[in-house]
Amino acid sequence: MKKILVCLAAGSAMASMPAMAQDTGPAESFSGPHVEALMGYDVSKAGSSIDDDVNEDNDQSIDGFAYGVGAGYDMRFGNVVVGPEAEVTWSTAKTKFSDGDFEGFGIGNVKTNRDLYVGARLGYVVSPRTMIYAKGGYTNAKFDVRNASGTVTTNRDIDADGWRIGAGVEQAVTSNVFAKLEYRYSNYEKGELDYRGDFADGQRFDLDLDRHQVMAGVGVRF
Repeated sequence: MKKILVCLAAGSAMASMPAMAQDTGPAESFSGPHVEALMGYDVSKAGSSIDDDVNEDNDQSIDGFAYGVGAGYDMRFGNVVVGPEAEVTWSTAKTKFSDGDFEGFGIGNVKTNRDLYVGARLGYVVSPRTMIYAKGGYTNAKFDVRNASGTVTTNRDIDADGWRIGAGVEQAVTSNVFAKLEYRYSNYEKGELDYRGDFADGQRFDLDLDRHQVMAGVGVRF
């Protein structure tokens, strides 16, 4: 009798294991709050309406390594995932001088500063561990102006406003750890000069700057 009871208890425990695994497995991924670390390739270039060629070899783009952090909250409805997201990133991209030729990209001698983004994404879970998604929202970038006027150097930033769209794929590593890869395009249409110190900011002006990024991310869900 004792052997029978032991066998029944063991069988019940084994039967409950798949249910427990299902509750904590990747099928429950892609929902809830999350934070992530981001890194990737960043290139900004003059838009189609800007041409600053000094000669035919002039490079109208700046590129570098982008890095930062992001956060969001995903809501899952069946295989559909939707939610807000935000991030702040920086980049090492800056203008260069090569063989006496200024390699600018339409707005002068600058170095990239921080980039803010607030938006949302819409995803579809194609397998228990994989989601594809599209995203879009508002972005605000700063570029440090590095050139001087005569013998006087005035510290100032270009504060650029624009929009961003993108797409990517996210892979669940565990139920609360994920990795992702995405491409995004940003366009900055308006800007203003932000002076440091006791100087008032300049008036807003039109811009035409394109930004392309390929970013990878690793994150944790709570």
